[in-house]
Amino acid sequence: MASVDFLAKEKIWFDKPQYDEAERRFYEHKNGGAVQTMPDVGANAILQDIARARENIQKSLAGNAGSNNPADQGEIISRIKSLELENKSLHKVVDDLRAALSRLECRVAVLEKPPVPVTAAPPQSCTNGSAVQQKSSAPAKEDEEDDDDIDLFGSDEDEEADKLKEQRLKEYAEKKAKKPAIIAKSSILLDVKPWDDETDMKKLEECVRSVQADGLLWGASKLVPVGYGIKKLQISCVVEDDKVGTDLLEEEITKFEDFVSSAEFRL
Repeated sequence: MASVDFLAKEKIWFDKPQYDEAERRFYEHKNGGAVQTMPDVGANAILQDIARARENIQKSLAGNAGSNNPADQGEIISRIKSLELENKSLHKVVDDLRAALSRLECRVAVLEKPPVPVTAAPPQSCTNGSAVQQKSSAPAKEDEEDDDDIDLFGSDEDEEADKLKEQRLKEYAEKKAKKPAIIAKSSILLDVKPWDDETDMKKLEECVRSVQADGLLWGASKLVPVGYGIKKLQISCVVEDDKVGTDLLEEEITKFEDFVSSAEFRL
């Protein structure tokens, strides 16, 4: 009995679920058409969304299938390769610019360094300076020493040293004169062309070799075809540059007008 009294004093609604159920049924009965149509409308909207999603998926799949064309794939691959090459070239340019910038920064840093102050060396570290200092500090003492060193009667040792020096210079000049002088020589290849194919090439070569001069030495020769049955004489020679010049050789060889048409030199 005490427990019942206790519950009577508490403000608890034990029948609230029943009332809630009754209220729900009332409103469902009152708005039965709307309540029943709302789930249908929501279901139709969901179905429409699902249909649209399926359609979009099919379109995307169809587009991807169309993009599997080998021509399109080849174009894409070529574009990718060109982009990779361009990327590599740009990387190289950037690296070169970085190296040039680093070198420029080093040069600027060297130029911006303050000049190193030049400190005067102490008199003891320089032999010439110490000698000057000694002279300036004690001129009277050096004058006295110079007076003591003066030989009023002369010395035979100085004369002997001068004679020995002159003798050595003379020997050096004689030794240098005995050395053979270097002779500058040049090897020349001479092309001698005849007038026509009826020219006697043996006679032409004899005329060329008849030219003799001091410092001239004729070498091997051969006949080289020029064209139309004409052959030129190609002969080598060694000349001393100080004694024989190409102008002299050309003048002497072209004197044989009956055989020689022209003469050309190749050093």
